[in-house]
Amino acid sequence: MSNKLLMQIMTSIVEGEPEATIDLTRQAIKANLEPLTIIDDGLMPGMDIVGDRFQTGEYFLPHLIIAASGMKGAMELLEPELKARQQALETTGTMVIGSVAGDIHEIGKSLVGTMMSASGFQVHDLGVDVPVEAFIAKIKETGANLLGLSALLTTTMTVQRKIIMALEEAGIRDQVKVIIGGAPISQEWADTIGADGYAEDAVGAIELAKRLVA
Repeated sequence: MSNKLLMQIMTSIVEGEPEATIDLTRQAIKANLEPLTIIDDGLMPGMDIVGDRFQTGEYFLPHLIIAASGMKGAMELLEPELKARQQALETTGTMVIGSVAGDIHEIGKSLVGTMMSASGFQVHDLGVDVPVEAFIAKIKETGANLLGLSALLTTTMTVQRKIIMALEEAGIRDQVKVIIGGAPISQEWADTIGADGYAEDAVGAIELAKRLVA
């Protein structure tokens, strides 16, 4: 029974049925499956398949967004269960993420945040139009080892440089790996401003983040 439920959860993610993912997760909790088992053997394998298919060009951005929404809904059900059992997800790292000051683009940044959470990172999403100081304060507060900076406009991409300079001034640049992304962003820009890496999409961001914290 438990294996069948886990298989169905995985399939619902792969086939892009978020309501089914959430409903099946609810059923799995009722059937007394361990929350960590539901995540490790149901949700995560599904997200891995979606990520692989996205990279091979079989799936596109809407597939990622739908799968991530199912994952997010399932995690909202599982987090109280984990707390009740005093189990912690093994965190890969802690990430602060946001769209930089002057930039109100939400979708790409939120998708990266959700996918990062799904991949075992503890994510603090500061939203959009985030002031430089807010990034610095949150990194100090959480001890984060990753910072994700999104900029979708050529007018806001320079703020990414300001944030890296502010990290240096605050004496915490060595503590945190900086990943940047957004439409006008390139690896060349990352090199220019001293970022640790650039990702073109959410799947690339996860792979890069895992490499950087390893």
